[in-house]
Amino acid sequence: MRTTDPLLEITGLDVHYGGVHALRGLSLTVREGEIVALLGNNGAGKTTTLSAVSGLVRASAGRIVLGGEDLTRAAAPKVVAAGVVHVPEGRRIFGLLTVHENLQLGGYLVRDARELRRRIDQVYELLPRLAERRGQQGGTLSGGEQQMLAIGRALVARPRLLMLDEPSMGLAPLVVTAVMDVIRDINAAGSAVLLVEQNAKAALKIADRGHVIENGRTVLEGSAAELAADARVVEAYLGGV
Repeated sequence: MRTTDPLLEITGLDVHYGGVHALRGLSLTVREGEIVALLGNNGAGKTTTLSAVSGLVRASAGRIVLGGEDLTRAAAPKVVAAGVVHVPEGRRIFGLLTVHENLQLGGYLVRDARELRRRIDQVYELLPRLAERRGQQGGTLSGGEQQMLAIGRALVARPRLLMLDEPSMGLAPLVVTAVMDVIRDINAAGSAVLLVEQNAKAALKIADRGHVIENGRTVLEGSAAELAADARVVEAYLGGV
């Protein structure tokens, strides 16, 4: 359900990597129940934005607020406990562990064993291919299955905000469609989504709103439909079509 209530509010965010000024006063909002696409070229600051929200890199200025709670200086475990889960670029599953063991790790903050089993069963219902592969080592899965496993592991934590970094990277077109359908289903089930995606066409197809960033700054924002029709976005990110 879409509302006007903000869930994630980023205002005036600056991040430095040594002498590199990666984010420059970046501001964006993700409202309860919506999908927001974050678009931009390589090096624009998309991954840095997610990493700052996750507590993996420190902001040098600005604020990160989730549901009224200031997470600007929060360590990564506190960010996860607050309801933010980050699926990084490259999936980063544990290849020597089974599918089921990977999913169990997604619930490391869940203390009740029955609740953890219930959450994993719900992931299997959403992603039945994982149920079929539950005893298989993660590293032997196809690329698409590994991406589903990375997403499934995140879902075990019951995110209020799910952040996805390039979930379609390296996947065949039909698999990309399947991944985007799963993201839409996750959103419909109640999680807001912040989606970093080079495949702008696929991202804008499922998103409610989008932000385009260049050199660490927001240069365009609007509804997904507005961005998909914007000549600058079409030329730069949609292949000029």
